[in-house]
Amino acid sequence: MAGLTLHKTDFFAFSTQSVAVADRYPQSVFAEHTHDFCELVVVWRGNGLHVLNGRPYRITRGDLFYIRADDCHSYASVNDLVLQNIIWCPERFRLRVNWDEMIPNMAQQRAWRLSSQGMSQARQVIGQLELESARRDTLSQSMAETLFLQILLLLQRHRYLPEQIEGQETEGGALDRLITALAGSLSAPFDLEAFCAVQQCSVRTLRQQFRQQTGMTVGQYLRQLRICHAQYLLRHTAMRISEVAMQCGFEDSNYFSVVFTRESGASPSQWRQREEGSASEPVLTRAGL
Repeated sequence: MAGLTLHKTDFFAFSTQSVAVADRYPQSVFAEHTHDFCELVVVWRGNGLHVLNGRPYRITRGDLFYIRADDCHSYASVNDLVLQNIIWCPERFRLRVNWDEMIPNMAQQRAWRLSSQGMSQARQVIGQLELESARRDTLSQSMAETLFLQILLLLQRHRYLPEQIEGQETEGGALDRLITALAGSLSAPFDLEAFCAVQQCSVRTLRQQFRQQTGMTVGQYLRQLRICHAQYLLRHTAMRISEVAMQCGFEDSNYFSVVFTRESGASPSQWRQREEGSASEPVLTRAGL
């Protein structure tokens, strides 16, 4: 269990407020914690390490998380990380809506991605929600819940699984599809030039756009995704280090160990031993920039 618990009395302006917006411009390093309210996290720019229930996620523009009150998470290795948290107390809702139907089964799937089109639409409604939710009158609070419902529906329409390329919207373009393609290339080589040829876009332009939005190069982001996946496998499976290396796109286990040590501050075997000895500690990874 996390040592820090965030309480609704510190984050909601008044006792009947059911939903609110908490801006993080930027999000700084934040220790492992839980809360007595629920949280929706939308990442707008930059990058960082989000550790959710012991699983590390290298996050950047478009990442989306649904966080339950009893979930344990933290932020580390942040680099110009800009996000918004929409927080809510289910027991305070006034509108008679089956809210559970609006939110994915969080016991199975917490991490999603949001398309560029979805980000643009959601940002506008979140801005309206931020204004309405701060007002104390009953009508404004009902309006805030209505806007929150609209956001949840928008997310249903525009979200997709991190590695799911099929079915993505074309609006928002190659950047969305590139980030998705990288998430699906953890164990296989990735050829940016071949990707751009298929997408009929400029390699140079896409590289620049990626760096501007994420704060990383394409190679740095893919390496961080692979290291996060390696950390997960080392912690939650009995795979040998050579097998973990192969699963994470490294044919040479010695080179994998060198890269892992540089990015994580410990060798794979040391990291596994540390995690086995202290399963509740947050997983910390350097930005590697």
